[in-house]
Amino acid sequence: MAVKCFSLYLILAAIVIGGVTSEYIEYNTKPRIVPEKINVHLVPHSHDDVGWLKTVDQYYVGSNNSIRGACVQNVLDSVIASLLDDENRKFIYVEMAFFQRWWRQQSNAKKVKVKKLVDSGQLEFINGGMCMHDEATPHYIDMIDQTTLGHQFIKTEFGQVPRVGWQIDPFGHSAVQAYLLGAEFGFDSLFFARIDYQDRAKRLREKTLEVIWQGSKSLGSSSQIFTGVFPRHYDPPEGFTFEINDVSAPIQDDPLLFDYNVQERVNDFVAAALAQVNVTRTNHIMWLMGTDFRYQYAYSWFRQIDKFIHYVNKDGRLNVLYSTPSIYTDAKYAANESWPLKTDDFFPYADKPNAYWTGYFTSRPAFKKYVRDLSGYYLAARQLEFLRGRDSSGPTTDMLADALAIAQHHDAVSGTQRQHVAADYALRLSMGYLQAEKLVASSLSFLSAAKSSTEKKNPGTKFQQCPLLNISYCPASEARLLSGKSLVVVVYNSLGWKREEVVRVPVSSENVIVKDASGKEVVFQLLPLSEIALRIRNEYVKAYLGRSPRDTAKHVLAFTASVPPLGFSSYVISDTGRTARGLSASYVTSGSMNQNVEVGQGNLKLRYSEEGVKITRHLSTKNQVTAEQSYAYYIGSNGTDKDPQASGAYVFRPDGVLPIKSKEEAQLTIVQGPLFDEVHQELNSWISQITRVYKGKNHAEIEFTIGPIPADDGISKEIITKLTTTMKTNGTFYTDSNGRDFIKRIRDFRTDWDLQVYQPVAGNYYPLNLGIYMQDKTSELSVLVDRAVGGSSLENGQIELMLHRRMQHDDIRGVGEILNETVCLPEGCKGLTIQGKFYVQIDKPGDGAKWRRTFGQEIYSPLLIAFTEQEGDSWINSHKTTFSAFEPSYSLPKNVALLTLQELENGEVLLRLAHLFEVGEDSEYSVMAKVELKKLFHNKKRS
Repeated sequence: MAVKCFSLYLILAAIVIGGVTSEYIEYNTKPRIVPEKINVHLVPHSHDDVGWLKTVDQYYVGSNNSIRGACVQNVLDSVIASLLDDENRKFIYVEMAFFQRWWRQQSNAKKVKVKKLVDSGQLEFINGGMCMHDEATPHYIDMIDQTTLGHQFIKTEFGQVPRVGWQIDPFGHSAVQAYLLGAEFGFDSLFFARIDYQDRAKRLREKTLEVIWQGSKSLGSSSQIFTGVFPRHYDPPEGFTFEINDVSAPIQDDPLLFDYNVQERVNDFVAAALAQVNVTRTNHIMWLMGTDFRYQYAYSWFRQIDKFIHYVNKDGRLNVLYSTPSIYTDAKYAANESWPLKTDDFFPYADKPNAYWTGYFTSRPAFKKYVRDLSGYYLAARQLEFLRGRDSSGPTTDMLADALAIAQHHDAVSGTQRQHVAADYALRLSMGYLQAEKLVASSLSFLSAAKSSTEKKNPGTKFQQCPLLNISYCPASEARLLSGKSLVVVVYNSLGWKREEVVRVPVSSENVIVKDASGKEVVFQLLPLSEIALRIRNEYVKAYLGRSPRDTAKHVLAFTASVPPLGFSSYVISDTGRTARGLSASYVTSGSMNQNVEVGQGNLKLRYSEEGVKITRHLSTKNQVTAEQSYAYYIGSNGTDKDPQASGAYVFRPDGVLPIKSKEEAQLTIVQGPLFDEVHQELNSWISQITRVYKGKNHAEIEFTIGPIPADDGISKEIITKLTTTMKTNGTFYTDSNGRDFIKRIRDFRTDWDLQVYQPVAGNYYPLNLGIYMQDKTSELSVLVDRAVGGSSLENGQIELMLHRRMQHDDIRGVGEILNETVCLPEGCKGLTIQGKFYVQIDKPGDGAKWRRTFGQEIYSPLLIAFTEQEGDSWINSHKTTFSAFEPSYSLPKNVALLTLQELENGEVLLRLAHLFEVGEDSEYSVMAKVELKKLFHNKKRS
């Protein structure tokens, strides 16, 4: 013991004798760029998901930490304090949904300090949307809206406009993101992390991670944006993460403490930087100093970054600086380097040979439809808010705007969140809808009030709407019309051109007629509600509202509404007390379907036989094209011992496909009438469909009901529908980019590298928001969808859509929960049933674009329907029954869409118009369009 003490004494004495001391070190972190050296730009950041494993508010306040220890409030508190401590430090922030929450809670004194941080460039807003939106499943209008909402906040509070796109986590990247949400938004650059592993390997070899991305063939060079793909993920190189519980070795620079390691860590840093230099052009590289929900204790990061900058610069082999993507972009521009040109997009994305992230294109299809429906509703509600005049004291569209913005997050509309988070998103949307519904009702009441009426100041009409009309539930239209009462139906058109469209509402009586506002009876059609529709109605009304429907709807009333652009028309439904003349002819076929059944008029026919349904269109006397429609399901892989990758919320990994045949004793119900013919078909106990053809239309509408998908056999099932033709398509098809541009796809092919095919099905799936089409020398077949889905053409002349998924395993991508959606009733829970539509049209080559673009607008912006009762003709005689915001007889050209009409809080009006057609897409409409602005909104006062 004495020897040991003596030895320790000698060591301590040596330290003292050597004159080594421990004292304060002032780290030199003043930023500078040294042209003759490698410059390492350190970018402190935190990637904060606006919902995923926890809800957006749980992430913000730091609750529910048994799931994930994440508190964004702590991130922002800690980061701001660290920035105020040292003027050389920098930080970027992205998600305004979180920053807004934090900003509301700050004192005026703190806000002044933060504004100075923003003005000095220490704190920089990057991307700047409410969230970091997905790029596969949102519609481009939603992407614009959520980004605009965040930018408005930044502009109002800080007088700044973000310069850089920062889409670091979405699972693939769209052409629309590059040009519309990038170059056209005024961004100087765009950065992200996730690209296909094969693509990344080639770009690392060839130093092509940074490119000029030209996302639009129509806009050409004006759509170009400098784009950087990170060499690895959006985190630092291994060994350089410094959250308080991370395992990376910190710089220990106190000579009186053990494990002094300054030179060792400097060498580590230099080695990691030089490795990145070998895959990057110019002498500038960027390190992302952060990852998911980091900087909750920001000092642990900034302390180490300060030290690395100080000691590596002192070492002299590199130059290191606090930086931002904007500073890095400026340096890249100044380098005068030539960059490779990138076109099309970065879909699909795979991170391993059997892991294509193409399942999420369809995951949570009911939620995807809810988002899409409310997106169209929000567009119409903003118009009506403007036409009435914004009133901040009454209901507004603001809550719906916030909810929709958050729903575009890359773990929201994508369907890759946990179930309780999906429920939170849906609740926010529902609350936003209820506010917007009140706004719509009051606006329609105001616009329909007569000029001399006191209703202009205090609108008295109580309009009702029916958000559950999709499941044939509408109390307003189902109510019994007694004692001379009738139902007024006001139909609003949010498009910029006149439209004539069939309106369908459930009714309780078959003794009804429909008249227009002048009292003229209009052609209508009355058809029975199917047993399946009644079952869905009863179950889901009870699930949504907690009670069964009070009234029993027995029929659907359909009539054609003719509605002016950006305006409304009114119709009256009355009960005559006698059977209506519009009752559809209906009959049922039974047995084994061994006889052919044909419906449809003109050159579009539906033929049913034991082989299935065939859609046939005669394009000419010698050109007849038939598409046979069928259903099947992929068996989702459970993984293997060799590769445990399973199909899940993100990943689509099929393990075989099985056809879904009609039951042997299948029945068809054929309904024929003056407006349309339809055929009801029940394939089995969990799949049925209605195929519908309209008079004077050339497309078929297919309304499907799928679910509950059987799960008791332990097999993951991914339900698809196929359209099979004899077209010679040579492996080529076209899919839309976020509902806007169409991109050419070639099966088993990528434009940027030689694809090694490991998953011939999943690796050829692409996201659809508008639709998909294929063509050969004689014909063109287009399919349009009502929500985001995945689709492909896996065989020549064939198109398939994935409509629904129910999984048995998690795909090990972080969500940690099986995608198994259920709906719960008092008697128990069962798998989710979904309803939806897709639309099919066959044209001559090159003629399909007109239908895809114009009818696609009608799908996105359905007619908005409101109801009110009247005694006799009291309402019709005392109100405006038709209205248009445009001058009489004026409408927008058919190649121009009205994207946004919104009165802002400051009284200014935001108007967005968009050309619908790409260069060369259509001989008539792919031309310059002219809009006469003076003929718009002629009833509004101009300042």
